[in-house]
Amino acid sequence: MPSLKRGAATLACLLLSGVVTYGQISSQVQSLDSPPAQTASSSPLQREVHADMAFLADDALHGRGSATRDEHIAALFAASQFEALGLEPGGDNGTFLQKAALPVPLPQHLQQHLSKFEDTPRTETWNAIAILRGTTRPNEVILLTAHLDHLGIGPAVDGDTIYNGADDDASGTTAVLALAHLLAAGHRPRRTVVFALFGSEEIGGYGNQAFLAHPPVPLPDIVANLEFEMIGRPDPAVPAGTLWLTGFERSSLGPELAKHGAHLVADPHPKEKFFQRSDNYALAQQGIIAHTVSSFGLHKDYHQPSDELRTIDFTHMTNAIASMVAPIRWLANTTWKPQWNPGLKPAPEPSAK
Repeated sequence: MPSLKRGAATLACLLLSGVVTYGQISSQVQSLDSPPAQTASSSPLQREVHADMAFLADDALHGRGSATRDEHIAALFAASQFEALGLEPGGDNGTFLQKAALPVPLPQHLQQHLSKFEDTPRTETWNAIAILRGTTRPNEVILLTAHLDHLGIGPAVDGDTIYNGADDDASGTTAVLALAHLLAAGHRPRRTVVFALFGSEEIGGYGNQAFLAHPPVPLPDIVANLEFEMIGRPDPAVPAGTLWLTGFERSSLGPELAKHGAHLVADPHPKEKFFQRSDNYALAQQGIIAHTVSSFGLHKDYHQPSDELRTIDFTHMTNAIASMVAPIRWLANTTWKPQWNPGLKPAPEPSAK
């Protein structure tokens, strides 16, 4: 789909050059969502998924390296969509963006890791946050999240130095944006829904830490968190059309969502400990029922430059997002609350008080 990719690349380049500003991005989003001729017969949701993925995973964003200008641009892109949907801002000073300073200096192990990648200042990270306020139960919150960043520019593999992160985690970011669009377009839910896209997950979850330190809603109000991570390709370890939920056995959330139509099963890769490896875990350590939705099949493109748009199964990804809409709407309207199963609630960090 070259015409769509050119549109995304053009906007990315304009942002990088400073020609387009945050306030001007919204006017470009509609053109990105317009279908190219070769996908005219696809659904509106699939066209939207194509458009957002084409922007986020384009070479012009240099792999959205954690705490870089490119991560900031991805956050601006998301913020512009949240604003266009008429959602409430959940960031700093009445905006859709939350900025957080990184430690100075960065931990030694992190400096060593980043030395393999592009030498660029990494002093702050960016989240994009929006709120769909509930009608009758606004103090009960459903939190939908993903991470914006990936590895950026790094060691060349077959001549390619851009770690695009199409599956990891442009796919999750796109899912949250699509869910924001679909939920905002329907009847306003009884519960509040917060959409949060975190920066700097790949270098230690600094965006998530900023969210926990300065949440847009009180943390005890969060009924459940669903993180979306790597849903761009099907996992052959589970039935076709199925997603899996990390920590499925830890709480009542996954089974209940499945009863209400979610195509969710238990994580088929327990040895990988994915429950502890995404932004949901820090929330779970705060006592929040928090899990990650995924279909990562341990493919060889993980954390490689080959994690590109061409590898995405758009039919699977679109169906995966669509399959979660009705269950999430149910969760946002019910009075039911998930609970940790006995003995399976994660322990807080040792430093937590």
